[in-house]
Amino acid sequence: MENSLKEKTVRGVVWSFVDNIANSGITFLVGLILARLLSPAEYGIMAMIAVFIAISNSIIDSGFSNALIRKLDAKRIDYNTVFYFNLLVSIILYVFLYITSPLISSFFKEPVLVELVRVIGWVLIINALAIIPRTIFVKEINFKTQTKVSLVSSISSGIVGIGMALGGLGVWSLVGQQLSRQFLNTLFLWIYCKWQPVWEFSMKSFRELFGFGSKLLLSGLLATIYQNIYYIVIGHFYSAAQLGQYTRADQFKTIFSSNLTTVVQRVSYPVLSSIQEEPERLREAYRKVIKSTMLITFACMLGLAAIAKSLIVILIGNKWLPAVCFLQIICLSGMLYPLHAINLNILQVKGRSDLFLKLEIVKKIIAIVPICIGIFCGIEYMLWGSVFISFVSYFLNSYYSAALINYPTTEQIKDILPTFLISLVTAIIMWSFSFFELSAFIILPIQIIIGLVLAFFIYERSGLSEYIELKRIFFSAIHSKII
Repeated sequence: MENSLKEKTVRGVVWSFVDNIANSGITFLVGLILARLLSPAEYGIMAMIAVFIAISNSIIDSGFSNALIRKLDAKRIDYNTVFYFNLLVSIILYVFLYITSPLISSFFKEPVLVELVRVIGWVLIINALAIIPRTIFVKEINFKTQTKVSLVSSISSGIVGIGMALGGLGVWSLVGQQLSRQFLNTLFLWIYCKWQPVWEFSMKSFRELFGFGSKLLLSGLLATIYQNIYYIVIGHFYSAAQLGQYTRADQFKTIFSSNLTTVVQRVSYPVLSSIQEEPERLREAYRKVIKSTMLITFACMLGLAAIAKSLIVILIGNKWLPAVCFLQIICLSGMLYPLHAINLNILQVKGRSDLFLKLEIVKKIIAIVPICIGIFCGIEYMLWGSVFISFVSYFLNSYYSAALINYPTTEQIKDILPTFLISLVTAIIMWSFSFFELSAFIILPIQIIIGLVLAFFIYERSGLSEYIELKRIFFSAIHSKII
């Protein structure tokens, strides 16, 4: 059984990673093309809507998908109850956004937002239709199907967005890209999923699932608002162009940090939930997840900070240079995101959604400080404040999750410190090459090659168990039939 779970986990990690490359990686590549066709201001205008869509999506899900994944004996009526609730809430929220769109436009002083909000708002209903099929695939740790769906929807929507941009439609090309991606994603999930809704609704099922999910809903809302609050602050107190610079930096960071977080969260949660009644096994699985995940995360995020300038200049041009500083600071806070997610997963696995909520409230109260700094002192100061908050949040998350599985914070730090130091030294050496007066097209390859060679040499010499495990997984994924 243990080997079966391990194989299922590895398969899930591999396909979940490929899924994120298909969904976010291809979208990112399309974004590079759009960034050359569109202005920072047009990206900034689109970012102004992001917070409202993100908050609405959190409310629509209401923590039910995680509740269904955690429930070992979920029945047909549970899925139908959640499906109709999600759909009803999405319709209500779309109507609310439609009515309040003039207020949103007035707040950001951008008249075009009225029509933009009313059109992009349809994505709420489209996403609501996809929640149950997606939840079923996640519960089964079946990411292979989701990868196929993401690949088709990401490529197709990219073609739509680029075509509209070339046609001179400006910010509407970003709207077209998002709507077409979500529509195709939902359509193909329904085609591949065997589940079909039946007209039934159970208040008993609703209360049981909502009892767990409601706390995750509030936690998710707080996290979503915090993740997008910078869009509101920058969009209101600064210009659309400055917000556009910030969003591009954030999207570069997302390729590594957020995608790694999503992969780890999607796979580790159902896997750890399946062994929630076996303390020793749960602790060891959790420890392996943390060590392996942070080796990859530290290398990617610190490496990205080191090559930020040459990378941005080559990929999207000199007009995006102000995003370099933003990206380097964001990488320092983003490198801990997967660690936050893993620690918080334990609270959910152990059914402590109440503690999950309390932690989110405390962390968000503390986070008010850097936001205020951003309003009065500038965007860069606000981002440095977010780095500090990220470290504080880790200690809060790990303190409580550690108590539940007997894995103290000090042990966690001891386990991940070697990989952090290796990545830090490697990144500093890579970054030092950015001071040479050479073309970015020469500097970037040098930085990447030196970083890869140096990291490989150190890890081969160190013999760290997480490196050996990752290398084994990589080669088995290539040579075996596990994929």
